[in-house]
Amino acid sequence: MAETAMLAIGTIAARTGLAVSAVRYYEEERLVFPVRAASGHRHFRRSDIRRLSFVRIAQQLGFSIADIREQLRGLPEERTPTKRDWEKISTGFRRILDERITAMEVLRDKLDGCIGCGCLSLDKCRLYNPDDAAHAKGSGPRYLMGDRPET
Repeated sequence: MAETAMLAIGTIAARTGLAVSAVRYYEEERLVFPVRAASGHRHFRRSDIRRLSFVRIAQQLGFSIADIREQLRGLPEERTPTKRDWEKISTGFRRILDERITAMEVLRDKLDGCIGCGCLSLDKCRLYNPDDAAHAKGSGPRYLMGDRPET
């Protein structure tokens, strides 16, 4: 790629809305791979704007740096990712987001009746968790964590 097509770290930061220190951090985390000039300055590809924007969005959706790195690993470093490249990532994240949405809907629908913790502090808990049966499945809010009461 021609040197004129490369962008300085300040330009990348401005285009993505990130601090320069955040861009450096994402480089350390192996999410972007700038080219080093003889002077030691970092030069970024235009496609790094998309990569870093994706990182910001993915973090806002609750994905960890490790999750994001794993998804970005499939993108080419030597060329701008294509629509197909991004669709592959989107499909993986969509599945995870759908699972989270389902879990949040279950939580929302159960919160007003019982928190599923086995505490027996509410009269209604005797209906959901007689004799603290949830405790046998482990600690924590077992029914909200995916365990089901025996029927």
